[in-house]
Amino acid sequence: MEVRLFQNLINQIRECVDGNFGIMDDTGLILGCTDEQLTGTTHPLIDEVIDDNRTDIGIRGWLFRKIYIRNRLEFIVYTDVAEEQGKALLTMFAINVSNLKTYHEDKFDKGNFFKNVITDNILPGDIQIKAKELHIPFNVPRLVFLIKTDKVKDVHPHEVVLGLFPKKQKDFVIALDEETLVLIKELKDADDFGEVDRTAKAIIDTLNTELMVKAHIGIGTIAENIREIGRSFKEAQTALQIGSIFDSDKSILNYNNLGIGRLIYQLPTTMCRLFLKEVFKKGSLESLDQETLLTIQKFFENNLNVSETSRQLYVHRNTLVYRLDKIQKTTGLDLRKFDDAIIFKVSLLVKKYLDKAENVQG
Repeated sequence: MEVRLFQNLINQIRECVDGNFGIMDDTGLILGCTDEQLTGTTHPLIDEVIDDNRTDIGIRGWLFRKIYIRNRLEFIVYTDVAEEQGKALLTMFAINVSNLKTYHEDKFDKGNFFKNVITDNILPGDIQIKAKELHIPFNVPRLVFLIKTDKVKDVHPHEVVLGLFPKKQKDFVIALDEETLVLIKELKDADDFGEVDRTAKAIIDTLNTELMVKAHIGIGTIAENIREIGRSFKEAQTALQIGSIFDSDKSILNYNNLGIGRLIYQLPTTMCRLFLKEVFKKGSLESLDQETLLTIQKFFENNLNVSETSRQLYVHRNTLVYRLDKIQKTTGLDLRKFDDAIIFKVSLLVKKYLDKAENVQG
């Protein structure tokens, strides 16, 4: 926020008050006060104020009040006006500062505007009007990257990602919480999917290299205008949710490449249970051990090729054939047949989905 806004507020209030008062940030930097010559200097009592855990503090004839916004210490107002009159002054001053901060963010902060767009905190009809006020191009292709990081103490992924995208007029990095970031990136070419992949990989690699933090990124589809950014954000959320079920080993999940997992995710769990009950004899799917499941996975990865699968598993071809025969006997499905393989593959995905749903409910 601009210092002149605080100074204008102080100039209005001091006409009704006898005494000194002002406002500083959490480092003690004075942002405005009745003695304008002190603006830009550091308040001499800041260390004592910060060390005191109370919100309202009295130190050597001065009264201080800490102002918290979204649970973070943003400002400290202070005065030398005594006792009850001083407390009343700080109460009024603090309310005005909080309102001024909120108004300024809503009116001038582009990042806050985009945050309101993706969280549906602004009426659709107001989006284009607000974009025009903020001088943000409306009909420009943009893409939403939703970045989830592991929670690590004293690590700030927001600052690192912000450093990767310094063009604040085109790319916007928004922190939703300590582990969730949103990058709204303007695209030079809506058809340049290589740029999308490079961007996601750069974020993953940088967070891992600089902070030793693991991250997962969900990517929505391209928004042709600002009004569609909310949709792209929801798609990025869906990509992460579906990826956590069906592709937990992948760090980058693109909504356009979710495959059959997206279809299964939209099915009712009752229908999924009915499907498994129809395909398998009771307990036959659950009876498959880890070695058998690994064999099935490798067989699918190698496009039902017996020779290549046996080579990668370091087993004799006849051993693999024996395992496939055993799977057929247990489940009734011959994975060497394309139709049976499709049914089995879908069944495994459905089972993953149901297991995840049950864990969430539990």
